[in-house]
Amino acid sequence: MYLANENRYENMKYNRVGKSGLMFPAVSLGFWHNFGSNGNYENMRQMMHTAFDLGITQFDLANNYGPEYGRAEINAGHLLHEDFMPYRDELVITTKAGFDMWPGPYGNWGSRKYLIASCDQSLKRLGLDYVDIFYHHRPDPDTPLEETMEALLQIVQSGKALYAGISNYNAEQTEAALKIAKKIHLPLIVNQRSYSIFNKKIEREGLKETTKKCGLGIIAFSPLAQGLLTDRYINGIPADSRIAHDGRYLHKEDLSEKKLSAIKQLNEIAAARGQSLADMALSWILRDGSVCSVLVGASKPEQIKDSVRCIENTSFSSEELEKINEISGEIG
Repeated sequence: MYLANENRYENMKYNRVGKSGLMFPAVSLGFWHNFGSNGNYENMRQMMHTAFDLGITQFDLANNYGPEYGRAEINAGHLLHEDFMPYRDELVITTKAGFDMWPGPYGNWGSRKYLIASCDQSLKRLGLDYVDIFYHHRPDPDTPLEETMEALLQIVQSGKALYAGISNYNAEQTEAALKIAKKIHLPLIVNQRSYSIFNKKIEREGLKETTKKCGLGIIAFSPLAQGLLTDRYINGIPADSRIAHDGRYLHKEDLSEKKLSAIKQLNEIAAARGQSLADMALSWILRDGSVCSVLVGASKPEQIKDSVRCIENTSFSSEELEKINEISGEIG
């Protein structure tokens, strides 16, 4: 039987999610990669154990995480049932719907029919009565936003989720969603967006200011730019790397000479700070308190242990920030 580390809450930092009563661990574990049929089940178990033992209380999923679609939820559900049921009330389990999931016109986007059916399916795969947050995974250009928000409200009111979230909504879309949520009393508390030193889009569009004004939290995914913001590619492309092996989300052309030069310069700044490049990249996201958690992926437990070190130093000098911005300016 799995017994969690008694000291799991001693070192992790927890941040309030907007103006809600919920708190996120500064580092959360994402299930986008390595929890599908391509992963090793016992390795998944050890990654979840390691994460929780380090105070990572949030496990982030989606209906179509795999491969194949639904497989990450199935695997997570089995492991939650086998090892984590005594700790269920200490965990934040989240899932999403909004991308293609099943054939036909009702298995995608943001209709009431799709979102409610998808939530029901996710709960069955996870073996849970409820998730802590149910997200709409991306804006739907054709379904009225009111219908999408009201579907999330129905999911919450039915007890299938405690809170609602949105993902990939820009600043304007976020304000529109929050306006509806306030009107219908939907507990919409967080927006999940891609954010990294190499992707500062949320800064350019003013999302940080919008969420601060409206009392919404931000959780960042792809904080290491699919692994580019590590020392993994400094001396070329390793044979077992995501670029060489997978190719679904990261391609060889993504590692341009300009980007490689930036990675090497950023690595030097990180070393001067006593951090790895990956540690610094995660710390940079948490630097100003506008992001309440970074979502990290992992293929082995050691990577999770490495990731949590980022919370030890999230302070940056103005000179460091200026240099990082200068190096990454044309890229991010």
